[in-house]
Amino acid sequence: MKSILKPLLMIAAMAMGMTAAGTLPALALVELNVNKGNVEPLPIAITDFQGGDALGAQISQIVTADLKRSGLFAPIDKSAFIEKIANPDATPRFDDWKVINAQALVTGSVSKEADGRIRAQYRLWDTFAGQQMAGEQFFANDANQRRVAHIIADAIYERLTGEKGYFDTRVVFIDESGAKNARKKRLAIMDQDGANVRYLSDGRSIVLTPRFSPNRQEITYMSYESGQPRVYLLQIETGQRELVGNFPGMTFAPRFSPDGQKVIMSLLRDDGNSNIFAMDLRSRSTTRLTNSTAIDTSPSYSPDGSKVVFTSDRGGRAQIYVMGADGSGQTRISFGDGVYSTPVWSPRGDLIAFTKQSGGEFQIGVMKTDGSGERILSSGFQQEGPTWAPNGRVLMFFRDANGGPKLVSVDLTGRNEQPIPTTNFASDPAWSPLLE
Repeated sequence: MKSILKPLLMIAAMAMGMTAAGTLPALALVELNVNKGNVEPLPIAITDFQGGDALGAQISQIVTADLKRSGLFAPIDKSAFIEKIANPDATPRFDDWKVINAQALVTGSVSKEADGRIRAQYRLWDTFAGQQMAGEQFFANDANQRRVAHIIADAIYERLTGEKGYFDTRVVFIDESGAKNARKKRLAIMDQDGANVRYLSDGRSIVLTPRFSPNRQEITYMSYESGQPRVYLLQIETGQRELVGNFPGMTFAPRFSPDGQKVIMSLLRDDGNSNIFAMDLRSRSTTRLTNSTAIDTSPSYSPDGSKVVFTSDRGGRAQIYVMGADGSGQTRISFGDGVYSTPVWSPRGDLIAFTKQSGGEFQIGVMKTDGSGERILSSGFQQEGPTWAPNGRVLMFFRDANGGPKLVSVDLTGRNEQPIPTTNFASDPAWSPLLE
């Protein structure tokens, strides 16, 4: 298989100088407190980047779309702009931007270097303080033009919220096409906004539950190509694939440990019991973590690797449990009505996302790691499989709609739900870490 991700030739960033007065910027007035229960989107003006023919406008559009989809920013329509930016390095006429209530302003430019690379630079201005907040430039090859825009959006997001962005990421998922009774399922990968879809398998065998490694471009997934579900590792850039191991019985829901050195999964043995096992990827040794007569499945590590969350019906119906990474201290943490499944620990370590079936609905929710503070973010027909953005602020999941599954994202307020565009039906998403 050919490499399906072209490596970045070079992305470099450096500060772009002082404010017009030549002094270091003072504390800016504009900021977003993302820890409040309700966040009022920040009005922001994003001008077309100068130069680069249509590329400047394209980068501006991608930055605008990223920030708008986050729900934290309200980009102002360009038709309302009073000042027409001709020189993105010059100090803007701040009064013109304050009139249209643009609390922040983004200007930028794109140019072609002699070696063929593109150079994109931006400046972020605080219009009410009348000063520059940030400025950087980035270099990339033609294949990574969209990445430059996502990186700029991440930089703006971080400067205005104080938290890492999540736009320069990818999502691996199951692409589903064809008739419902003969559906072809292929491993696929795309940018977090649905662009640049690439296929990682040919669809000749059913594939399920792809999951990213936390520290490299590698995924684990299940395939039925041998007639039985087996766990594979796939190097995304090289296409190299290897079998994790031959396990008797059925294998379910493999996930990486935070250090990428282990895979944790559920194995169904001949006795009909499903228990949780961890495999060391270097030694290929397997450790059994649960030993119950119930169905224990869907394990997910905490970000520090010290604990595991999973589901078990040992209490009569599927609920959420937490245990030590060695299997010790197995404790039930969910006690709500309904059936819980697919728990996933937040990369921030503060929450656990889950799917819940209750009252004839499928719900996507979060709870604290001790089970308290349960909140439902989305309810609907047949929706499941939450996955976290790397900053722990947004979830993606899949929902059955018009005859097949489609991807949806929702933030932690539950008020900013967004469809993720895909050509075909799509299920089982897994969000990558931030790219390097």
